[in-house]
Parts: sequence; C-alpha cells; structure tokens
Amino acid sequence: MIDLVQEDGLWTVTLNNPDKANALTASMLNELVRIAEDATEARALILTGAGRVFSAGADLDEARAGLATSDLWERLSAAIAALPCLTVAALNGTLAGGANGMVLACDLRIAVPTAKFFYPVMKLGFLPQPSDPKRMAALIGPARTRLILMAGQKITADEAYAFGLVDRVVAPEMLMPTARDLVADSVAADPAIAAGIAGLCP
Repeated sequence: MIDLVQEDGLWTVTLNNPDKANALTASMLNELVRIAEDATEARALILTGAGRVFSAGADLDEARAGLATSDLWERLSAAIAALPCLTVAALNGTLAGGANGMVLACDLRIAVPTAKFFYPVMKLGFLPQPSDPKRMAALIGPARTRLILMAGQKITADEAYAFGLVDRVVAPEMLMPTARDLVADSVAADPAIAAGIAGLCP
C-alpha cells in the first residue's frame, strides 16, 4: 500500500490505498518510516497519494487500538525533516489528521484546488504529535494553528495557500509535473552542494 519509485536520484513515494482514502495503518507507517530513514542518498523525494484523497489520517480502528499515540508518527516526520535533499508533498486531495505530520515535515507543499486541510485530534480525544503544532505554527502562525487544531476548522486549498500552509495550488493534471519541476534542479545538482544549501536554509 506504499509504492516507491526510484529514478535518477528522485524517490517518489505514493500512499496507495485509495479505497480507504489512504488511511494509514501501522504497517503503512512502518514502511514509510523505513523509506524515509533509507532515503539519505536520495537527491529529492516527492510524497503523494493515489486517488482523490491524500490521506484521511490514521485508520480509525487502529487509532483506537493505540496507533494514534504511536511513536511511528514522530519517527516518520523526524526522518523526513532530517533528509538533506529537497522534499515535496504533492497533495492530490484532502489532508487530514496524523497525515499532517509527514507533510509539515516536507520542505515544500503543493495541492490540487479541491484539497481540504483539517486535523480533528481534539474532537477525537487525542493530542497531536508534539512536532506538528510547532511546524504548523512556523508556517502559518499560532492563531491559525489554533484555528485548525482547537477550533477544528477545515480549510480550503486557497485558504491554505493564503495562510502559507501550501506553496502552490495547481490543476490535478499538473500536480506531478509541477512536483518534478520543483525538484529538477536538486536532482541535477552536486549532492554536496544541494545538501550544503539545504543546511543554510532556515
């Protein structure tokens, strides 16, 4: 349910369980963690989903059974954030719940116009993963972070762009071409130079 394509230094990771809105199971999270921790030699990484939803977050049955408080979420976002290469989340649709963590950890985020963004952990009786509010607040500020996490608001792609949560909103047919265009220079660059520039960026 996690597809990985490696081509000329570009790693493309696809959540591929569209019949269940790419809801994340422990098995899927373990595979994502393994890929992210192994991607230190990648020149760029694109994270996307199959179907019309990027991810509905945690599989609810597994969340109630303990997945919601698993350390796998933090391991995944930390591994993505630590990568020396350029990372892009190409959001093919709505982003919900714990799936926010891996997306917030990416360097860039692009989305289709129909995507919506929400993180209803409070309503479900869970805390967000510790790094998620910090990364979200760094992008959109504390008030808008509370709008999503505490007021439970579902925001549109256009609002997400205005907030700074996503960097571009693109037509569905342009999502992956745009993502590949964004990473093209990094894929072609000397990896040491690309990593050096990444280290200089805040």
